[in-house]
Amino acid sequence: MHGEYKVPGGKLVVIDLEIVSDHLKDVQLSGDFFLEPDEALERITGALEGMPADASVTSYAAAVEGSLAGASMIGFDPRAVGFAVTRALGRSTSWHDHAFALVDSGPLHPAEQMALDEVIATQVARGERPPALRFWEWASNAVIIGSFQSLSNEVDLDAAARHDVTVVRRMSGGGAMFVEPGNTITYSLYVPASLVEGMSFAESYAFLDAWVLRALKGLGIDASYVPINDIATPHGKIGGAAQKRLAGGAVLHHVTMSYDMDATKMLDILRIGREKLSDKGTASAAKRVDPLKSQTGMPRDEVVRAMVGHFADSYGLTRVGVDEATRAEMEALARSKYGTEEWTARVP
Repeated sequence: MHGEYKVPGGKLVVIDLEIVSDHLKDVQLSGDFFLEPDEALERITGALEGMPADASVTSYAAAVEGSLAGASMIGFDPRAVGFAVTRALGRSTSWHDHAFALVDSGPLHPAEQMALDEVIATQVARGERPPALRFWEWASNAVIIGSFQSLSNEVDLDAAARHDVTVVRRMSGGGAMFVEPGNTITYSLYVPASLVEGMSFAESYAFLDAWVLRALKGLGIDASYVPINDIATPHGKIGGAAQKRLAGGAVLHHVTMSYDMDATKMLDILRIGREKLSDKGTASAAKRVDPLKSQTGMPRDEVVRAMVGHFADSYGLTRVGVDEATRAEMEALARSKYGTEEWTARVP
């Protein structure tokens, strides 16, 4: 049995093993990592030998940790070994185990965007749709607040109305987003829970965002992951992620990055925007926040195409539209949930 795990920003960890009487046997660890001293390799494999095949990633990592005795792991860590073990056992999956679809939904209004995220994630959880990637296009202005944020604390509703901005609440946690068509780049990943099996939320954020960091670096942006859910450059924050794990066995992971944002308008609408921006590397006095535009010099559509191209080159993508049944479900959910005052103001 063979499993591989690539540490985000680090090295490849490979595990080969057999299962005898529901326990690990003949464990071999390899990869392009660094490990000192050499004999630590045998100590690590020895610690895994004989462990139950149904143990957790944390248990495998603890066994590795206990075997180190001062050894140095460079480019990987005990949990990376645990992830590789669970992949070898077939209990978790890798990117290459899945065939991804690129969902082209066209421009949508705010409540429709929220509803489509839930519908597609639910379809993936039920096995009705393969894992998918979707880049959002907007038909109108929006402020999207996190699932647990207070509407009145976050948004000046009079200012939102004055700027023709619709306020909606998404199903994931995290902070507020201000959107006008063309000013942000937002994508959603809909993946089976097996892809992040055994990972903490923090680990899964880094893992699911690793591909976009590579894509941004390919565009000349020195992007990095900042725990727990930010994407930043030396010039400051450029984006943030949010995530929802569905009980049915799927993960919705979405990221919004600023392309060319009107910060003055945003700060007029979002009540606590100035304080939030103060530690994100963004000057509250700036008229525009344009890290992707200014750092690439590329039109927004070209940046999106480059991101899509990188994902396709890495993992493969098949472009699909939104079928009639999915669109009908989206529209019904937008009317019954995401477009209602009851949901939007559920935390007043």
